[in-house]
Amino acid sequence: MAENLTVEVVSPEKRVWSGEAKMVSARTQEGDIGVLPNHAPLLGVLVDGIVSIKGADGSTHDFNIHGGFISVSNNRVSVLGESTD
Repeated sequence: MAENLTVEVVSPEKRVWSGEAKMVSARTQEGDIGVLPNHAPLLGVLVDGIVSIKGADGSTHDFNIHGGFISVSNNRVSVLGESTD
């Protein structure tokens, strides 16, 4: 069982953040989701809101995302935001 997720947050302009995390939470068209290690594969459409990442070191990173997608597979999470603040 994996203990961490490998996470990358990107926008069309740049990579915003990447690293190891314990949890990722985001708001999709279907509702709020929380992703932990060994989550089932998922592809979701993000709505405007906060994507929160709890880093493996205990830090928290919040990103204001305006549209985009979240992809989860094999303990890898990709957040593709149309724009980020």
